[in-house]
Amino acid sequence: MGAPVRRRIQHLNVALRVVLDTNVVLSALVFVNGRVAPLRSAWQSALFVPLVSNATMSELMRSLAYPRFRLTTVEQRELLADYLPYCAAVRVPARPPKFPSCRDPADVRFLELAATGKADFLVTGDRDLLSLELELPCPIVTPGAFLASLAAT
Repeated sequence: MGAPVRRRIQHLNVALRVVLDTNVVLSALVFVNGRVAPLRSAWQSALFVPLVSNATMSELMRSLAYPRFRLTTVEQRELLADYLPYCAAVRVPARPPKFPSCRDPADVRFLELAATGKADFLVTGDRDLLSLELELPCPIVTPGAFLASLAAT
């Protein structure tokens, strides 16, 4: 991650408003020893506030129920309880702000949330979203780059 992103974090005196894509949230919640697990303690320590919308929460809840995770309903609720209390809900209007077009229609929900919620960052591993980095008002960065910038502040 470049110096402009680090400077952006260092100059903000309020909690960062961050959109995490569903795969990033799942990795932080489900894989406690994974490479993005430190995001969980970062949001719990109020180093940033994850932004959520109805669309992103629906996708997260659907994803937690995937058979490959083998999570019971109780475990799914516990994981959501480790995330939702730290989040800020954003209502995306029927006519969201303009944003760049994206190849994958499933990614639109994150762009809408970032634009409507006035996010400081959109954190993703999705190449389609990462390719739009220069076209959004907030930087689109990888989880590793975002974690490195948090550690540098």
